[in-house]
Amino acid sequence: MKLSLLTALAVAALISAAHADEADDIREASKAEAETFNTRMYAGTPGNKAYACFVRRYDAEHLARHPKQKVASMKLLISAELDKEDRELHNSFRLGFRYRHRSGDFDSSGSCNHAVFTKDGNEVRLGCGVDCEGGGIGVALSKDDRSAIVRLERVRVWQNNKPDDEAEQSLVGGADDRIFRLDRTDNSECASLVTDRKELAALRHK
Repeated sequence: MKLSLLTALAVAALISAAHADEADDIREASKAEAETFNTRMYAGTPGNKAYACFVRRYDAEHLARHPKQKVASMKLLISAELDKEDRELHNSFRLGFRYRHRSGDFDSSGSCNHAVFTKDGNEVRLGCGVDCEGGGIGVALSKDDRSAIVRLERVRVWQNNKPDDEAEQSLVGGADDRIFRLDRTDNSECASLVTDRKELAALRHK
């Protein structure tokens, strides 16, 4: 029951994110496809815990070409942990970003579970969602695995790591904020997204 619910949430998040490029041909990936995707995502076969960090800081030239883009920089941490009960890898995400014309750091997080889906038959994505109808993102990889392609329609975010109702907002995909290409980098670049000390230590050793 738990697995079915989590899978349904991931599907809903992926379908929502799929609207970013107006396509909805989605199917659940096979176990082999999921394992291949995980190997690509974590640059090797993940063990009990694995991380992948992607970052993009948009320069003035890029922002001038995309005047409607609201986001000035973005970080994405995808993590995997082996579940002791079902012996499956469960993926999750943490997203951090700064707006172009607003101060403060904004972040979001949620579960991608261990479900991987193929879209249009030629791209494998993770469908990641935020609890309580908080929207979500779709995460794919570039062909060379050096970049993450993030697609979103709406995702709930919090300012300065304050998960309360007053600080809660949403990042909504606009004309230039629906698809983001983030570059793979050292996991330490995503350390600011982690608040748990033990997990932070594990991240820095990966």
